[in-house]
Order: sequence, then C-alpha cells, then structure tokens
Amino acid sequence: MNISVVGTGYVGLVTGTCFAEMGNNVICVDIDTEKIEKLKKGIIPIYEPGLEDMVVNNHNKGNLSFTTNIEEGLDKSDICFIAVGTPMGEDGSADLKYVLAVAKSIGEKMSHHMYVIDKSTVPVGTADKVRETIQKALKERESDLTFDIISNPEFLKEGAAVEDFMKPDRVVIGTDNENAKAVMRELYAPFTRSHDRFIDMDIRSAEMTKYTANAMLATKISFMNEIANICERVGADINMVRHGIGSDSRIGYSFIYPGCGYGGSCFPKDVQALAKTAKEYGYTPRILDAVEKVNENQKHVIPRKVFNYFGEDLAGRTFAVWGLAFKPETDDMREASSITIINDLTSRGAKIKAYDPKAIHEAKSFYLKDNPNIEYVDSKYDALTDADAMILVTEWKEFRSPDFDEIKKRLKKPIIFDGRNQYNMTKLNKEGFEYFQIGVKG
Repeated sequence: MNISVVGTGYVGLVTGTCFAEMGNNVICVDIDTEKIEKLKKGIIPIYEPGLEDMVVNNHNKGNLSFTTNIEEGLDKSDICFIAVGTPMGEDGSADLKYVLAVAKSIGEKMSHHMYVIDKSTVPVGTADKVRETIQKALKERESDLTFDIISNPEFLKEGAAVEDFMKPDRVVIGTDNENAKAVMRELYAPFTRSHDRFIDMDIRSAEMTKYTANAMLATKISFMNEIANICERVGADINMVRHGIGSDSRIGYSFIYPGCGYGGSCFPKDVQALAKTAKEYGYTPRILDAVEKVNENQKHVIPRKVFNYFGEDLAGRTFAVWGLAFKPETDDMREASSITIINDLTSRGAKIKAYDPKAIHEAKSFYLKDNPNIEYVDSKYDALTDADAMILVTEWKEFRSPDFDEIKKRLKKPIIFDGRNQYNMTKLNKEGFEYFQIGVKG
C-alpha cells in the first residue's frame, strides 16, 4: 500500500518505518529540512532500539523515503497519517495547531481520494476539526474530492516502540465508514496475523481510548507512590506491600513500582489534557487532578531525603546522579524527574556529576542547558568520584548490578538515595551503606 506520514518525530518515524518494513511504500514528510536531510543519510533524531537499522535498510531498499514537500507525499499515497506533535498548552490542553496545519495542507494539496488518519494523540472531537479543516480547504479550491477521517491512536512504549508496533497488543481503529475500516484492516493484517487484535469503534471512542489508557497507567503509578509515602510514615515497607498486592490477579505487578515520579511525552501531557477536556464539558475530574498533583510532589521526594540528611544548605556538596532520561532505553527527557531533582539540589548550592547512557546530549543542549552546576561524565563510576552521595534516578540495565565495592571506594561516604528501589536494602546495610529508598522509613 502507498502511505505518507506527516511528522518524523517519535511516533511518525516509528510508524512509517514499521509499515515500510512490511513492504509498503512509505514517504515521510516533515517541514524540518535539516532533519529530513539527516534521515536521508541514515542519521536518526531519536534513540529507539532497533529503529536506526530498520530506517537505513528500508531507505536503501527504496520503500522508505523522506521529503519536505507534502504535495509530493500526498501524490504518492492513498493513506496519510498525521503524526505531528500536540504539545501541552499553558492551560493543560493539547495544542492542535500543528495537526490542523497539516489538515489544511492536505485539503489544499490532495489530488485524489485520501484516507486521513489521526495518529497523533489528540482530544476527543479532533477528528471533527480535521474533517472541517480539510473540507474548508477543498471548498476554497472548488474541489469535489472526497476523503475519509480515521482515528488510529498509538500505544507505543518508548524504548520498545518498534517491538510494540510490530507485535501490537491491539490496533484501535475509529471510523464511521465500512470501506475505511476495511482498508485499515488490510493495512494492519501483517501485524495481527497470529491473533486478531483489530478493535474497531466510533471515532470519538477511539480518541478517548488513548487518553484513558495513559491516564489509567499514570493513576496506578501515582497511587503506588501515594501508598509509598504513607508506608514511610507508618513504618511499612512499600516493596513488601507491592509483592503482597501484585499477587492478586485483579491487580497484577505492572505499573505498581514506587519511584520518583513519571515523565515523558505522554503521561503528563495526556493526564492534563484529559482533565482539561472534562472541565470543558462541565465535569470536575478529581482523580485525574490528584494523579497529577501526586506526581509533581513525588519528583521532590528524593531531594527532601537529601535535605533531611545533609541539611538545606548544600554548598560544597557534590552528588552523583545516575540517569537523566525519564525511563530506560530512550534519550527522552521530557518531564523527566531528573530535571526537578537536579534543579532542587543545585538551587541549594550543590554540584552535580551526571551520567546517562543516552540522554546527556539532550540535557546539555536543552533540558538542563541553563544550569551551570552540572558536570557530565562518560561512565557511571566517574560520576561517583569524590561525590557526597549517589542518586539513582533512571533504572537503566547497567545500573542494576553495579560493583558496590567500587561505589564505596569512590564516594566520600557510602550513601545512596535510590529513586527506583533497585537494590536490596538489607544487603547494602550489611555492607556498610547508608541506603535510602522510596516508601521505606530510613
């Protein structure tokens, strides 16, 4: 099938590349000339396991191409995915200006019937706005061309996006047209052959499904962090509580790990956008508001533990920070807990020595570029040298089984603040560490 994907960010590039991998002819469109030229050379703007090789291989085969010309993309395709960003506005709503700009361009440049698919995460009712925008542009052209609008939300986990796309849990399609549904079923057939994971519904329900999924997962995280904070105060151990409730099949173990807060491009933005939508329709979303407030507070828990131990004045103190990305296997630092933790500490006079396998460039060039009190190092152990304590923020695999003798040797004193509860407290205490976790008194 002939496909165009507008937007070569995280969702768009993964979507276009995976469709190309299955033999479709895909052309990815973006207004960023520098990004497109780099993609043509095999230079990928994001880190995602397996993606770079897949992009290069399919580009070399000729079934994945890149352009800045949306008219070229539309002329060479029958199916167009809108996969541009929907950044969070100041009021918490999703900003649709990029989505609607693409819709306008489609209406102005399309030359035959198109299946237009919202892949971006968008509020309920966006498909109607996209339809109106395209129709208005066609009317101004005095064109009688036709098109179908389809909602096809993505459910990709950063760090496992390629695998998620190639082996989806489900493919949700929202449409009001049986022919459009058939086209989408054919398009996704190679990805769902072993199990029929194709779920069709009306457009607004599909739009709502994406927000609901992310809000539910964020709720589980904030709920467990709330319980962790209670555990610390009553003398319970959140790690044992987690095992106790996770064994219940109705609850399970997924997304019930305590930590220093969630981040990324989805959960923070989608929780706030869904809450904003609810308020626009006259409903006060008390749970969603609480989820967001708990998460923002959780990002300050580790700094508060540091202040309780070292005092509020951290002048002359240096802390080793392991992990900058909001989660492992990505370089994404959007809404990352590391930003809050580092800024809290440096605002009290501390110096930071930071290490992350993939996200240092992001920190240096954007998220922490204005903070002069950070030294970036090339290895996790280099960060420890002469530091007053180590702070674990992101649970990268290389942090799971470190050399604790080396940690003890390099730190001024063997002190660890663990924002992800990665290590065995009893073992470390026996080895002479002062070890602080989330949800455990100490």
